[in-house]
Amino acid sequence: MRSQVNRLAPEEACGLRVPNAERSPVRYRMEPRAQWSAFQRIEADGLDLVAIYHSHPNGPDHLSPADVSEIMYPVAQIIWFRMNGEWQVRGFQVEGGKTNEIFFEFIP
Repeated sequence: MRSQVNRLAPEEACGLRVPNAERSPVRYRMEPRAQWSAFQRIEADGLDLVAIYHSHPNGPDHLSPADVSEIMYPVAQIIWFRMNGEWQVRGFQVEGGKTNEIFFEFIP
């Protein structure tokens, strides 16, 4: 995840490997055909979507109001952001428009 968000900076990146149709450092919108293809691959491979990550190369370290309003999937939301030049990560669950931080551990 870290290498992908770093490679695509300063644009926001998405963990579904779907291009950012906005090509923006402050907005992310999945390219529709690539989004559809990603979900078809997940289903064909028998996988379950449990989280989606995206980056905020210039902050904030949490979901933005636009992020919260546009969430369409009831899965964990992981935000990569830079602090003192280093990538950091936080996780959130959104239910009924309310954002709660979740804690997780990366296992290599």
